Amino acid sequence: MRKPELAAAIAEKADLTKEQANRVLNAVLDEITNALHKKDSVTLVGFGTFLQRHRGARTGKNPQTGEPVKIKASNTVAFKPGKFLKDSVNPDSIKPAKPAKPAAAAKEAKPAKAAATKAPAAKKK
Repeated sequence: MRKPELAAAIAEKADLTKEQANRVLNAVLDEITNALHKKDSVTLVGFGTFLQRHRGARTGKNPQTGEPVKIKASNTVAFKPGKFLKDSVNPDSIKPAKPAKPAAAAKEAKPAKAAATKAPAAKKK
């Protein structure tokens, strides 16, 4: 899906014109870009997190000649997908939730802490 198709889908779902949806999409992308420029991360709960990562200087290899090449340090953008996004692209890996214990049963299952039976030590003079 490309940007115009995404804007059209937003327009349809949000009952906006394509032009309005395109402006909304551009505003969202601009804000994500500005936040990353300021070294802030952008978290969209359930969808994922955009963050800036630093790549240190390293030595690479020219694939044609095999000569070592120095690669400068740089910053790059990383995306860490959220749980909902991961689960939506891997529907078979969704595990069924464990049944919750009733609150009363959970309290009874835990042993009560033993009361302190020791008498306080006498102060030495």
